[in-house]
Amino acid sequence: MPEVIFNGPDGRLEGRYHHGRSPTAPIALLLHPHPQHGGTMNNKVVYALYHAFVRRGFSTLRFNFRGVGRSQGRFDNGQGELSDAASALDWAQTYNPNAAACWVGGFSFGAWIGMQLLMRRPEIDGFISVAPPANHYDFTFLAPCPSSGLIVHGTADEMVPEASAAKLAQKLSTQRNIKVRYQTIEGANHFFGTQLDQLGTMVEEYLSEAVADAPHPVVLEPELAAAVG
Repeated sequence: MPEVIFNGPDGRLEGRYHHGRSPTAPIALLLHPHPQHGGTMNNKVVYALYHAFVRRGFSTLRFNFRGVGRSQGRFDNGQGELSDAASALDWAQTYNPNAAACWVGGFSFGAWIGMQLLMRRPEIDGFISVAPPANHYDFTFLAPCPSSGLIVHGTADEMVPEASAAKLAQKLSTQRNIKVRYQTIEGANHFFGTQLDQLGTMVEEYLSEAVADAPHPVVLEPELAAAVG
């Protein structure tokens, strides 16, 4: 899995990238949890998401927000991190000019940033939002939510009560022309602990359906993931 460095709005950003085999492989951008609470692109949930997208044939990028790891800059309360995400998507699109689709995925703080990016970039076709912090951040900007997607939450989340995520999902599900699937993992806490494999399988199954329904379906062999670090 190649390490990549690309220019962001506040300096260089560090990422990990897997290039899909198909010339029309869809793009996936994955966003990590809160930088000031230990969040990095190597977070286990983000890593599970990364592999789920790779197994489904996506050209997949995860990266460190400003001030994390080797990424330059300082934490900017979400505004700068949203700009970082936009720059990361620009980079991925440059290397995948014929991508059949574009997706964004995020965990916790990264889910909040990802949903904001969704509103600003009409080319994003779908989203995966894991443990969106609906009790900590305002999600009313999703009016209306422009794309279909999946929200996953743990029933034992001690940081974001499951009811908060369920309420957000219900609100989005009432909007026309999109489908938002809400799924829970029984007994999972905010970081999904021993349920990471279950989370990855759930996301991969959803992507399999979404990719199969896409104009240019791309499905790669599951064993490909073993070659991606």
